[in-house]
Amino acid sequence: MAKRDYYDVLEIDRNADAETIKKAYRRLAMQYHPDKNPGDKVAEEKFKEASEAYEVLSDPQKREAYNRYGHRAGAMGGGPFSGDMNDIFSSIFEGGGFDQFFGGRGRRRQQGQRGGDLRIKVKVTLEEIAKGVEKKLTLKRYQTCAKCKGSGAADTSSFQTCQTCNGSGEIHQRMGGGFFQQIVVSSCPTCNGEGRIIKKACVECAGAGRIMGEETVNVKIPAGVSDGTQLSVRGMGHAGQRGGEAGDLLVHFEEQPHEIFGRSGNNITYDLYISYPDAVLGANVEVPTLDGKVKIKIEPGTTGGEVKRLRGKGIPSVHQPGLTGDQLVHISIYAPKNLSKDDMALMEKMRKNPAFQPTGAKAEKSFFDRIKDVFS
Repeated sequence: MAKRDYYDVLEIDRNADAETIKKAYRRLAMQYHPDKNPGDKVAEEKFKEASEAYEVLSDPQKREAYNRYGHRAGAMGGGPFSGDMNDIFSSIFEGGGFDQFFGGRGRRRQQGQRGGDLRIKVKVTLEEIAKGVEKKLTLKRYQTCAKCKGSGAADTSSFQTCQTCNGSGEIHQRMGGGFFQQIVVSSCPTCNGEGRIIKKACVECAGAGRIMGEETVNVKIPAGVSDGTQLSVRGMGHAGQRGGEAGDLLVHFEEQPHEIFGRSGNNITYDLYISYPDAVLGANVEVPTLDGKVKIKIEPGTTGGEVKRLRGKGIPSVHQPGLTGDQLVHISIYAPKNLSKDDMALMEKMRKNPAFQPTGAKAEKSFFDRIKDVFS
């Protein structure tokens, strides 16, 4: 893609003075800075484009060459473009740079190495899921060395400035050539970005700043989690090396099967078997829930497959606080298999009675229609 004219990039005319150029870049830099637009590649490219245009047009020599030869000036010795956006941005904001304006996210000397994440699996019951629970977990993980307090050194005099990067933790390499030469900044390989090296290591952790240990911690598990979901607890993973940030604890949940209840999303399911007389005559029956037993009314003429909904007797939503599922009671008619002769005679009498014969008329909704009603 062809480069845009630098004056068009900064939205200024070709006779703009230095102050106008500076104000134009300041406005665009604040608008498109990557730290204000995380993950936005378009904004990032616009920021780079504006920085490139400003560096050229703010330098009288480079601007003169650009005015005369355009983008070809770089190949004709017009001076390189450094590509160091932080330095350009800092110069505009009088040294504030990334740190002052965007929460300290600029390059800085690295302190140690981040610890790894720790993954564990935790079994939870349906009752624990419904209410939320705090569990004691025993973790085997790297912990900060108590002797050196995580520094990895025998004492404070055991450090010396890294000679490779002179204590900055970074190395700068020029890449490319001509007008648009760039400076690539990377972590110093000698000190791993710390800016210093250890002359005498701690005898307890051998310079790592951490040791393997075992610890019991309390972890709060929110209500509404489900099988296979993961909870991330920041900073409770392995300790970092030499004062580095700790990793995270990743808790994977394994939901235990319940003896009488099932689960469908945030809803609890329960299979209720009623006798044939109760189905015909109606009855009040007790139904267990996670909160204790409740009574429900079986209407006369109830058929198998009907579903009763108990509002608010399900599982709280972990994503939508205040929203709780229901308990769905699936009704089935119990049919006994082992009958006495008297029982068989009674059933034969009922079979011949016209009152117990289906009429063939569609007096009630079908099973599938009733299921639709429950979930509508």
